[in-house]
Amino acid sequence: MTWDFSTEPEFEAKLEWMRKFVREEVYPLEVLEASERDFMQAIRHLQQQVKEQKLWATHLPPELGGQGYGQVKLGLMHEIEGASMWAPIVFGNQAPDSGNSEVLAHFGSEAQKRQWLHPLLDGRLRSAFSMTEPDNAGSDPTLLSTTAVLKGDEWVINGHKWFTSNGMIADFLIAMVVTDPDAGPYERASMIIVPGDAAGLKKVRNIPTMAGEHERFGYGHAEVLYENVRVPKDNIIGKRGQGFLIAQARLGPGRIHHCMRWLGQARRAFDMLCERSLQREAFGKKLASHETVQNWIADSAAEMAAARLMTLHAAWVIDTQGAAAARKEISLIKFFGAKVLHDVIDRAIQVHGSLGYSADLPLEEMYRHARAARMYDGPDEVHRVSVARQILAGYQAPDGIWPREHIPTRREAAQRKFAALLEAAVTDA
Repeated sequence: MTWDFSTEPEFEAKLEWMRKFVREEVYPLEVLEASERDFMQAIRHLQQQVKEQKLWATHLPPELGGQGYGQVKLGLMHEIEGASMWAPIVFGNQAPDSGNSEVLAHFGSEAQKRQWLHPLLDGRLRSAFSMTEPDNAGSDPTLLSTTAVLKGDEWVINGHKWFTSNGMIADFLIAMVVTDPDAGPYERASMIIVPGDAAGLKKVRNIPTMAGEHERFGYGHAEVLYENVRVPKDNIIGKRGQGFLIAQARLGPGRIHHCMRWLGQARRAFDMLCERSLQREAFGKKLASHETVQNWIADSAAEMAAARLMTLHAAWVIDTQGAAAARKEISLIKFFGAKVLHDVIDRAIQVHGSLGYSADLPLEEMYRHARAARMYDGPDEVHRVSVARQILAGYQAPDGIWPREHIPTRREAAQRKFAALLEAAVTDA
């Protein structure tokens, strides 16, 4: 089957509009000093322009206000959006809202869509995804300990979560909780909607991280306590015990989006690297003339190209065969793309020297955020294990004690295979 990542000219025109729009209209938001009210007014103005271009919330089907684009097209769009932290919000594709909207769109009831999904898509609500726990390894979600017990017509939730993205400002949270503790490891959990003002829900703090203690306007990664939080029975998403199935449906395409955004960010750092190498002189010549810098430029270009092709291929597999068929490809791009992002930014900082290390350039912030890429949506090590296991499943050990390519063994087999032919050749001679 031929790989085909091509898109029609009409879509390329949309991508070109996005590139210019993000560069000219979204980049300035990064350095704008304004109150939250004024800042969000500027955001809404830009969001309206995006809606007029029919590029709003493109990850969703048309009946929900999206465009129904496949993962290849979405990936190309996210590559452009990834260059700025504010672009996903402007385009209605920001995490965790985008993933939560997909969960509600595909698994939510009609009542849940009316109450939570539609206001979320309109920008009237903000959401959080509450899964990671401080007491259990995030790399093994079967260890989740937050529980939801059905009592009458209500779920009673108890547990401790952290790194609940946007938890402090969320109007509602989608919590991954254990509803069936005696079921199999992947049938224990369910997803339940928790209103942000529910009694017993305690939004403790935004956790200080390398990216900063408090991100702008309350965005960040929150620590949350659930202390006898009661929500209606109908707040469960999908069927009881479907939590892991829904999570995989949410995370697979989401990793494509992450990796393409990383490429957009890496490209921005790469552009800065190249420009500075042509601008700055050291030891009597431009930095661009030094072999080490040339190696950095070449390595960065090759790594970004490889990551881009791998990611588009994974997106194509999802589009043509479904997310389940792309498990290996998704894991490959997750750990490879995170390393490329880190390394390109690191080289850009090095070329800029002390200026790159300072907050006078966006590189230091990009570098801090890039470090987290190796952990969220599954740490690199887990994805490497997944890839290795899937690859090894296609192999089997050779019979006997020798490797399949053992030359003496192959020579004996070749002699037997051609014995008659060789004997005839001797006779004819």
